[in-house]
Amino acid sequence: MEPETTGTPAGKRQMEKYSSAFTLSDMEIFIFPDLFYPLVLANIMSPLIWRWRDDPWFADIEKKGFTYKVNRIKQYIIQNYVFNLDLATWGLTTKTKEIERFSEFFDIELLRQSNALFGYEGDKYYFDIDIRKHFGLDRFTTDVIPYWKTETVEAMTAFRYRENFTTGAGECVSLASLYAAAMFVVGKIPLEKIFLIATPLHSQNFITEKEGLITNNRRIVTRNMWFNGTSLTEKARRALENEKVTVVAHISGHIHTVYNEATIDPDSYQMFSSKLKAFLRTDITDLIFINFLRFKQKYKNLFQYMCECSGKKRYISLEKMFEYEHTSKYNLSKETRASLVNEIEGDEFHLSPIYGKIMLNDIEDIFCDERGCSLDEFRTEFTKYSCGVSEAFLAGMFEDLEKFTVTEPRLPDSEKFYTAEITPSISTDNTREEIIKTVTGLTGKSEMALLTMYVYRQMDMIDWIPFIKASMERNPVCYSELESMLVDEVYGILGKMPDESIYDSNRLALPDEVWNFKRGDGVEKALMLADFIGMKYPGSPVHIEISDSRVVLRYRTEEYPFHSTKGFRKLISISGKVYGVKDLS
Repeated sequence: MEPETTGTPAGKRQMEKYSSAFTLSDMEIFIFPDLFYPLVLANIMSPLIWRWRDDPWFADIEKKGFTYKVNRIKQYIIQNYVFNLDLATWGLTTKTKEIERFSEFFDIELLRQSNALFGYEGDKYYFDIDIRKHFGLDRFTTDVIPYWKTETVEAMTAFRYRENFTTGAGECVSLASLYAAAMFVVGKIPLEKIFLIATPLHSQNFITEKEGLITNNRRIVTRNMWFNGTSLTEKARRALENEKVTVVAHISGHIHTVYNEATIDPDSYQMFSSKLKAFLRTDITDLIFINFLRFKQKYKNLFQYMCECSGKKRYISLEKMFEYEHTSKYNLSKETRASLVNEIEGDEFHLSPIYGKIMLNDIEDIFCDERGCSLDEFRTEFTKYSCGVSEAFLAGMFEDLEKFTVTEPRLPDSEKFYTAEITPSISTDNTREEIIKTVTGLTGKSEMALLTMYVYRQMDMIDWIPFIKASMERNPVCYSELESMLVDEVYGILGKMPDESIYDSNRLALPDEVWNFKRGDGVEKALMLADFIGMKYPGSPVHIEISDSRVVLRYRTEEYPFHSTKGFRKLISISGKVYGVKDLS
């Protein structure tokens, strides 16, 4: 199954999809959602994550429970990867250029409605602070947008080679894919329970084990954490509270908010939807109400708390108690409230009730058991104690309380035309070798398996043309710092870099990965030099001959030799956007 290379819209779409399997930008995954889960599978096939299992940090993890496993994985990711969304990493492109790529086979107006950099305004938070300024784009024309690429685990790990980095790094889609692979390989969570969720500005996972679990960048969010009212959880809630879910990807396939056809298993999607909605809603209990007041601080001023000190009643404003939370290991929950009160200075207390404030003790008496109550029940009882508070203010509080206790995710409509997709059937009991054998064995009849091999960069099993296209057309960072140099100067820089690829075996890095991580096999270096020549002198013909360990780039009358350990035998020709690849005998 090789991509078509015809000039028809269908042929162009297929070529763009297969070449996008290497660059994996946010907009490419939006337009080609069937690329999303192959990244997870490619990470599962990588030797890097399997090495985690040998780390002492994960000793005996297979004997532990679900909560222990996910917390161990979370801490390992926090220690070894940072979040990175720097504009300089993968360079810049333009709206005009990207629209030109996709306009023949995608409704660009739908792209504008679903992508923040093309006009989407779903999350008002970002637009209140000016999204272009937020991302550092305000110093460019409005046509300029970042080329945010989703990194493979190899590229994420290789960030340690970059200046000012001591660990790996990645953006949100990369971290979501990393988490999914790690949950499967290290945590032994079946892929059937791991769903990837993409919104226009964010990506995260939902694990359907037990009550459910959300991975959010480097963190995890349990159902209890979703309602704890902390600033960390506030950030985690933002995407599902404010944005439409554009893509849900799963081992069985995907569903997209725009496309009428879905490949995800309908029963799996129904299970996911039900469990996610249950995860995002709760009845109101005394603890949930305290957490709400922590989350929406403008309402805490309404309340005071009565306690007994040395047999006498004392009163303290709730905002003062929340202040003490910041420096204490205790909080306002009933289990630790007495310990928090003991840490508060005596002069913070009043001898008489504070005028105009509602007694929290009375409000907490509304909750007669751990089950809590519905919003309507709580509202009815609450009004008995809220004399003096304006009806408009209370209406706003209950509206915010409803939003806090019930998040209704805007998921892709389940009324789609479902097409069953052949997907790899792999188990947590499989070895890495068995998984690779399963995926490679399906490439002739499974699009997901074939796309996995492209994302994985298994160059001896895929067509090279999409890789050459991606290398020559979508690696702007290779030129931005070198444009004032000559070809010989760039060749000299490449010659000083270590002759080592960030990818093992017969897999290849893109030119921007070579440049960012300052290393590469001879084939990779030759392609980076070809990319530079193509940008410096558009249309100039370049030929690359790969004969096992010897690689030679020919440009004009010059030859630029490199050394390779990949063992390929290919002849590559590049002239503008016309690419050719032949096998050498």
